[in-house]
Amino acid sequence: MLLRFIAVMIIYVIPGAVAAYGFKTMRDTLYLYFDPAIHHFLLGRFLTGLVFFILGVAFIAGFILHKDRKKNLVQKRFRRKTDV
Repeated sequence: MLLRFIAVMIIYVIPGAVAAYGFKTMRDTLYLYFDPAIHHFLLGRFLTGLVFFILGVAFIAGFILHKDRKKNLVQKRFRRKTDV
């Protein structure tokens, strides 16, 4: 039971937290852009958030695709060439 909990944490929660942090960083950067006290756009901070967001979402999406391919639940265009 504990191993299953740890597996869920590694597969879903940690990448989800990384994606949420990336989204929050991008959102905060855009809000700071419209703040009259700050006169520049924090491009590095925004791109870091974008990378975190993309990596987190891509990891979760890749795992779900892998799991569905094993169960043969995907459409024909998403199947591997060897499975068709």
